[in-house]
Formats: sequence, C-alpha cells, structure tokens
Amino acid sequence: MTNGPVLYQRHDGIVTLTLNRPESLNAMNEAMMGEIERILIELEADTAVRVVILPGAGRAVSSGGDQKRDGAAVPPSFFAGDPGGALIERLNRCILRMQRLHKPIIGSINGVAAGAGMNIALATDLRIASDTARFGEVFARVGLVPDGGGTYFLPRLVGTAKAMEMILLADIIDAQEALRIGLVNRVVPAEQLEQETVKLAERLAQGPTVAYGLAKTGLYQGLGMSLEDVLNMEARNQAIAARTPDRAEGVAAFREKRPPRFTGRSGSSPAR
Repeated sequence: MTNGPVLYQRHDGIVTLTLNRPESLNAMNEAMMGEIERILIELEADTAVRVVILPGAGRAVSSGGDQKRDGAAVPPSFFAGDPGGALIERLNRCILRMQRLHKPIIGSINGVAAGAGMNIALATDLRIASDTARFGEVFARVGLVPDGGGTYFLPRLVGTAKAMEMILLADIIDAQEALRIGLVNRVVPAEQLEQETVKLAERLAQGPTVAYGLAKTGLYQGLGMSLEDVLNMEARNQAIAARTPDRAEGVAAFREKRPPRFTGRSGSSPAR
C-alpha cells in the first residue's frame, strides 16, 4: 500500500485500488487518474490477479473532477509510455481500460458518487453500495455535460427516460433508489460494506477468470453489435473458454459431484 492519490492493496488474487483524496471527497485530478491508468496496465498482464475492488477513502467514492486543481503543478508524465493529456483524457483512458480488463471489477460505493465520480463507479462490473451512498449526474448544476462515460453507461443501466431525467434535473438519489432503478446490484448497511465487498470478491476470485473475462468483454462489445455478429463472437469466445484448464476442472467437478477448484489460468487443456 502507498500513500499517494491511489492506495494499492493486494491480498491473494484480489487487488483493492482506493481513491485517496478524502480531504476533497476524492475529487479526481491528473495525478489520481495517471496512477489508476498505470496500475490498470500492470493488472492486465498479471495473471495472478483475479478481481479488482474500487472504493474511495473517507466519505465518498468521488465527488467528480477537481475544480481547484492546478495544472501547472502536474508532472508531464507518470510512467514510461504515458501519453499525458488533460484530466478528461486520462479519465477516458481509465474508463476504457476498466472495461477492457479481463477480470471483474467491483465498485464498493461507500458514500458520495457524483459527476465523473458516479460515472467511474458505473464503469465497474458489479456495484455494491452502502445504505448511506448518494448518486448524482450533477454536471448541469455547473453548466456542463456528463463525461467519463455517463451518457453511455447510464441509459444502458436505467433506461433512456430515467437517464435523461437524472442528467437534466441533476438530482441526488439515495442508495435504495439506485438499487430500485438498477444503478447498483446490492445495498448493504454501511458498517457491513467492506465485509460484504470482500466476500463478493473472494467468490469471484475462486471462479473461472478467463471465462469471466470473455463474458465481460463479450457483453460490453455486444451492446453495439448485430445479433449475427454477437453469435459469431460468442462462438469464438466459447472455443477459447473450452480449451482452458478451468473448463476441464468444471466438468470433472460436475462428474465427481464436488465443488470445482478453478485456477483462473489460460491454457490448452482439451474439454472433457
């Protein structure tokens, strides 16, 4: 774990990336986004990591973009190969890497998730919120439009009519309303959020990671494809999954009437 704008913690196959600017409700700046992007690049190649958790420190996931950031104080590069760019460009790259990461990402929403802070939470694959969480597409309050994928994720989760209402009225909704409209998957008491998030992560970390990754990318890519193209993509993905050791283990476990012991590894083991 570090003490920078993003805290990195790893336990077994689970990595937790905590947005760490609690004094500003984890308002996003270039340093935070650059650090998230750097870590996501590393996680793409790390086959030992099977699940990622994304919470925020303190009372929020994030209140959105930092309106007080000083661009002159930001270094031009954060890591080798970093193309730099303004905050929104870094945010966009992070959103894309989250979607393309072949591992589940759990959004653990402990408090305020507003503006781009809400949208980075929507970019996670499963969202579990505390009963004190609050959500808002608040861009219109300051004369702006949603960024960070808000106009992509929101209508796909809650429908066009509700998304338009949230964007135009810029109201804050509570956790129960977020659950009712499909914005989050689960709501738990605030004091149980960390425990329930870890429990969910541990369950996913014991699953067939390669199959999870193929299903995740297939689902997201399929949103913009024709049925015929989706069927062809599914067939290709199924052929890949069928050759993994986890497929062979799953079949063996079914035949032997025992829980499977998935390793999450890719490979060329034939399906049984």
